[in-house]
Amino acid sequence: MNKIEDLRKKKEHLAQGGGQKRIEDQHAKGKLTARERIALLFDEGSFVEMDTFVSHRSNNFDMAHTKAPGDGVVTGYGNVDGRLVFAFAQDFTVLGGSLGEYHAEKIVKVQKMALKMGAPIVGLNDSGGARIQEGVNSLSGFGKIFYNNTIASGVIPQISVIMGPCAGGAVYSPAIMDFVFMVDKTSQMFITGPQVIKTVTGEDISPEKLGGAMTHNSISGVAHFIGKDDTDTLIKVRELISYLPSNNLETAPVYATTDDPNRLIPEFNEIIPENPNKGYDVYEVIKKLADNEQIYDVMHYYAKNIVTCFIRLDGQTVGVIASQPKFAAGCLDIDASDKAARFIRRCDAFNIPLLTLVDVPGFLPGTGQEHGGIIRHGAKLLYAYAEATVPKVTMILRKAYGGAYIGMCNKELGADMVLAWPSAQIAVMGAEGAANIVFKNDIKKADDPVAKRQEKIAEYEEKFSNPYRAAEMGYVDDVIEPATARQRVISAYDMLASKRESLPAKKHGNIPL
Repeated sequence: MNKIEDLRKKKEHLAQGGGQKRIEDQHAKGKLTARERIALLFDEGSFVEMDTFVSHRSNNFDMAHTKAPGDGVVTGYGNVDGRLVFAFAQDFTVLGGSLGEYHAEKIVKVQKMALKMGAPIVGLNDSGGARIQEGVNSLSGFGKIFYNNTIASGVIPQISVIMGPCAGGAVYSPAIMDFVFMVDKTSQMFITGPQVIKTVTGEDISPEKLGGAMTHNSISGVAHFIGKDDTDTLIKVRELISYLPSNNLETAPVYATTDDPNRLIPEFNEIIPENPNKGYDVYEVIKKLADNEQIYDVMHYYAKNIVTCFIRLDGQTVGVIASQPKFAAGCLDIDASDKAARFIRRCDAFNIPLLTLVDVPGFLPGTGQEHGGIIRHGAKLLYAYAEATVPKVTMILRKAYGGAYIGMCNKELGADMVLAWPSAQIAVMGAEGAANIVFKNDIKKADDPVAKRQEKIAEYEEKFSNPYRAAEMGYVDDVIEPATARQRVISAYDMLASKRESLPAKKHGNIPL
């Protein structure tokens, strides 16, 4: 019994991490400890810790006399809503959560186990970065972690949660993973911190402005979600997992719903403004389509001219990509193309069907866009859609002009079903611009060029400011009454459930990064 008591005492001591004083310091910053975070992430009592007794083996500097319980990271597995999930949580109370050789080995072990079992992995990052006392061993550890992130990419969902500082090489593991959460005001990510920047460039910037949660959610696009504190963030992580399958050989869990799949939405018959230049909020369309009006928004604050989110339709997870007329008229630009392309590839990797809602007047014009590489970035969107083999349904709500019409998954880009509302306008460009080109000579010769121009605009609108020409040519499968949209989209996915499509054998494609 003495040995049992000894074991219990050792585990109790290790569970204290860096000790009560450092735990209190962590709480004073508005942050939870590694084990408190794990308790929130997993179903109660389900977490099983691994490598509890592992510690560093460094003798450099004063490390021979430094105790580091668990070497500053907690690793293991448990259940999230009854499903197997692996996790690692860096413990800032132990050597600032810094990454040393055996800290890294613990993470690598849990990464490999998650890959073997085909289960999601969640990384809770709160670290001072590489452990300087261990030198190149720390850098080697980062390299191993990055390698495993890459090998697991597209096989199991990888979710990174930034819950404190994350600097230097440490930022690249989250960047490779599928989803990045940040906690408002208590987490930062940057390659070089404010002090280094001030020394090198003379810029004076706060850590929050440089790499805080809102900076990366709204400006850089590095992060996809923001939580108001640790608890709120971890609840959101649990919710995200519910929309995802455990691995690339499975489909996302189907949830029972009380929402009738045949529910009509009469509001849709009036939702598109009569004035084609007037905006509306596409979130209203998405919410009304979704089961119980529930959506899980991805990158809400970045590239607001396009919406990417998860919804459920008759209990099944669907990834939505939607033009947002409220911002930049729903034009596609560099950031929107990147945002949508990565979302599409995530969904395709994990067998999540795609729904594209189209109201796009074109690609955003301007030298900033052209010089910034809109051709290259827009090509990512085309590539992602064409490569995706999951069921793809496209619904054209209003404008679908030019290359942007193709870029939002038209028939030729691989849409399995294209539906259009009567308000749809499918053409190379808008009527005003088209009339200036097509009827240029007629307008110039007319006695009243202004009146002639209006006449020709009306003529072009009659031919193309509706979906029927495209439907006649088979580019649109059906023109539907908007009120029936939910019913028709769910019917399309039911029909496409047995879809089987494979791409030519190759090592991998060459997406225009």
